[in-house]
Amino acid sequence: MRAKITLVFLTLTLLAACGRPGSATPNPAGATQTSGPTAAPTVSTPLVILVIPADMDKTESDMYQSLVYDLTQANGTRFQVRNTLSPDDVAAEGPAIKVVIVLPPDPGLAALTAAAPGVEFLAVGIPDLPQAANLSTIGANGAPVDQEAFLAGYIAGMLAPEWKVGILSQKDTPGGEAARTAFGNGFTFFCGACRNPNFSQPVGIYPVVVRVPTDAQQGEYAAYAKVLLDNFVKVAYLYPDVATPDVANYLAQYNVLMIGQSLPAKNLSANWIASLQPDTISAIKKVFPDLLAGKGGQVLPTPLYLTDVNADLLTAGKLQMVQQVLDGLQNGTIGTGVNP
Repeated sequence: MRAKITLVFLTLTLLAACGRPGSATPNPAGATQTSGPTAAPTVSTPLVILVIPADMDKTESDMYQSLVYDLTQANGTRFQVRNTLSPDDVAAEGPAIKVVIVLPPDPGLAALTAAAPGVEFLAVGIPDLPQAANLSTIGANGAPVDQEAFLAGYIAGMLAPEWKVGILSQKDTPGGEAARTAFGNGFTFFCGACRNPNFSQPVGIYPVVVRVPTDAQQGEYAAYAKVLLDNFVKVAYLYPDVATPDVANYLAQYNVLMIGQSLPAKNLSANWIASLQPDTISAIKKVFPDLLAGKGGQVLPTPLYLTDVNADLLTAGKLQMVQQVLDGLQNGTIGTGVNP
């Protein structure tokens, strides 16, 4: 009897096996099955690449990496940092690449933009690049020295007793000459003709302009700065290329107040009114959504921002006036008087 039951069981098992030639994974609820040809691979998360040189200052490098990382996180994209980039690198990543942000030096953007027309490239502070529909630039002409000097002239006129202001600039360079002109225009923008017949010193000599020759050694810059003291200058703007710590320390010994692109040393903060620095960070933040949306080919100047502000000198009300002028310079409602 047992033999018959076993035979029947084996027969039924074999018949059931003949009815299903292969095993199948149960289909979970909601899953989609694709019939016919193999389905196309899922498009990967969009990728943003930051290209920065390996020898960049660590603080600056970390700042840019943190900025781009935060932007990618906020927009649901991936993030890579590279020191170089070639057309082959771009091709290897495929269509996932959406944006490439490049810091100097130029890794070969002419070839990269041509090889990857679907990628938006952003060059920060790189001059003399060819135009391309997928290439945007920030500060291709360098820092806006004319706006910086204009604002410095405005601040100097605001704070200097009897408007005794001056500029230590550089001789026979486009930037130095632009700064000289713009500083004078910013000074005049604040105080007009700046004339007072009761001045104890000769009127009409301010702003005092001192130009340092390009072949002068840094150790000689303080001797040129002495001309500012000889003309009783109380507030001076230091053009970036000649604003050495030695010059700033020398002027501080004689209680001269100073404005420049960056504070030369912490011990000078009592004599330092404010720093007027290029603000590429804000520019990158502003253009990033457009780049993700494929709106390239933009040309953006480098904006400025105030830092190292001495609140004892540039009080809240005065700072508000300065900010209004800076806003006007950057939105084009105030001109520096320097030919573009």
